[in-house]
Amino acid sequence: VQLQASGGGLVQAGGSLRLSCAASGRTFSSMGWFRQAPGKEREFVAAISWSGGNTLYADSVKGRFTISRDNAKNTVYLRMNSLKSEDTAVYYCAGGWGTLSGNYDYWGQGTLVTVSS
Repeated sequence: VQLQASGGGLVQAGGSLRLSCAASGRTFSSMGWFRQAPGKEREFVAAISWSGGNTLYADSVKGRFTISRDNAKNTVYLRMNSLKSEDTAVYYCAGGWGTLSGNYDYWGQGTLVTVSS
């Protein structure tokens, strides 16, 4: 099982990025994004159910980030708009079969997002 995250990079504050995470080997009912900023603990960002009908967001990204998935491609996306310097972090995707806010079983390697002010 592999989760391959991509799409990170350097962007100016106010800009946008779209992260992708392609899963192989398994399908997951729940997929999520987490992030870890330098010197901080990993935190939850967003998650989505299999159908896409249920989503969950951290308060800090509500209204700016949108999670979506394409089950035919076994891929989850994170569209990030109005980026702020505090969004700078390594972003990790994760897959599992529990609740959106629960534990995840598989993790990707992370992709770095740097927002310059």
